[in-house]
Amino acid sequence: MRAYQIAKAGCGIEGVTKVERPMPKPSHRQVLVKVQACSLNFRDLGIVRGTYRQAVRENIVPLSDGAGEVVEAGAGVTRVKAGDKVAGNFFQRWVAGEPPADVQAGALGGGCDGMLAEYVVLEEEGVVKVPAHLSIEEGAALPCAAVTAWHAMVEHAGLIAGQAVLLQGTGGVSVFGLQFAKAMGVRAIVTSSSDDKLARARALGAAHTVNYKSTSDWEKAAMEFTGGRGVDQVVEVGGSDTLTRSFGAIRVGGKISMIGGLSGAATQLDPRLILARRANVQGISVGSTQMFEAMNRAIAANGIKPVIDKVFGFDDVQAAYQHLASGAHFGKVVIRVG
Repeated sequence: MRAYQIAKAGCGIEGVTKVERPMPKPSHRQVLVKVQACSLNFRDLGIVRGTYRQAVRENIVPLSDGAGEVVEAGAGVTRVKAGDKVAGNFFQRWVAGEPPADVQAGALGGGCDGMLAEYVVLEEEGVVKVPAHLSIEEGAALPCAAVTAWHAMVEHAGLIAGQAVLLQGTGGVSVFGLQFAKAMGVRAIVTSSSDDKLARARALGAAHTVNYKSTSDWEKAAMEFTGGRGVDQVVEVGGSDTLTRSFGAIRVGGKISMIGGLSGAATQLDPRLILARRANVQGISVGSTQMFEAMNRAIAANGIKPVIDKVFGFDDVQAAYQHLASGAHFGKVVIRVG
């Protein structure tokens, strides 16, 4: 079968190469999935750039996000059957509750082979059915960014209607966060350096937008929008350039969900910022299969469809990586397999 692999972390986009691999075979409580689409995340760029914080095996099949059809179920499988449309959970070994100690070993495209292949074997507890109203490309957009946003906003922050969230940028996590906020009746503030992207965010339901290039003190804009109270949550993806401002944007007792560090790691954090706002700061790393299934129920009930920026063919994987690296995208970058 055809697949892509990365010789080692830091090999660059040109190091993502097509190879032939043996057809995998499911074992006990595993399923064989014919992959039909995959999607990219910022993590995937970090791996090829050598900046990803977790260890990555050599000659790994990349990408955590993918969806397709179950073509064979191993012995003992009861949750899904041949013909079901499924997506893989990012963490194959995190079913529910707290993550297990070996959770990273089952991280698709990092600790174990990922989804960028014609066929993959996944754990029975590591797959979820794609909502019926979604295309397979839309289903492939869910596993990392959508579950991360759900974990942050629902599981961590426990947002309810009438509250406010600040979403940084218009990447996958933030766009899903905006869609969830609209469905929940939560007011969303979106930041970006692009007025065009901010216009698209407003069209998706953003209550307020801020261009952080022209308004560098966007935390003050968030305070003004909330009448001086502050937002209930910041979904923090920026890192060193944004974290201090995030403390300035939240209400007393507000929450900061740490998703990533697009601008690099924070070199210093004044603990008085946490004390002054009585802030709750939580690191978020995708989520469990149980979270994925709960999110899918909400997606189905509200008719939410992922925002897909562009779809690339299986022979154009490096171009898909380049498009993500350009920062020109709004929403998810998808690769159609086959």
